[in-house]
Amino acid sequence: MNQLLGEGHRGAVLAIIAALNEEEGIGFTIAELRQYLENVPVLVVDGHSVDRTVEVAKKFDAEVVFQEGRGKGNAVAKAIEEVDYDPRYVILTDADFTYPAEYVPKMLSVLEENSDVGMVAGNRFNSHFHLKGMRNRFYVGNRLLAFTHNLFNGVGMRDPLTGLRVLRWEVLKGWKPKSKGFDVEVELNHLVENKGFTIAEVPIHYRDRLGEKKLKLRHGFTIFNRILAESVRERV
Repeated sequence: MNQLLGEGHRGAVLAIIAALNEEEGIGFTIAELRQYLENVPVLVVDGHSVDRTVEVAKKFDAEVVFQEGRGKGNAVAKAIEEVDYDPRYVILTDADFTYPAEYVPKMLSVLEENSDVGMVAGNRFNSHFHLKGMRNRFYVGNRLLAFTHNLFNGVGMRDPLTGLRVLRWEVLKGWKPKSKGFDVEVELNHLVENKGFTIAEVPIHYRDRLGEKKLKLRHGFTIFNRILAESVRERV
């Protein structure tokens, strides 16, 4: 498997997409990435989909690997294991077409121009935000978690749980996340700062997802626990 991203695909930028039953959005997501970053290699980590996600991803010339476990954190860990070369930057985005790829070139430019920045995150909660893109209870929950995240961890981010990020590969290389699910976003924020880098945020639009929403209210408790765990680790 480690040869999936071999000599023929090596470049400065790699896109990683975790996917589970995302046949409706995965094709649009890949196509839009290539619209703004021509020929960017895309690695899709499939989490045991039972629909046409894998078929569609391959149709759009993405490399597909299969995670042994479940959850977004597990998928990110699998992706890092699979990359056997050193791109300069890695794009992490969701497969449901909620995050517009038009912002990615700007995010890459921020990294290019600022050597102290290790990650650029897409901030959904700005003047462009419309509540229709996120149900009220998820909006309230997200804001509460963001407040808790910044209060306990001191990582000042407007949108610490965003699914659109561009990172330096040197931050991710060799990382073995402890998080198995959506709490990986919290752990990732700390990873960047622990590596000695800062985090920048870029305002983005946020679209209605294509397909069934995977994030449930119960995941909020997992994220909250990860916030506390990372806070304790910071103090030890």
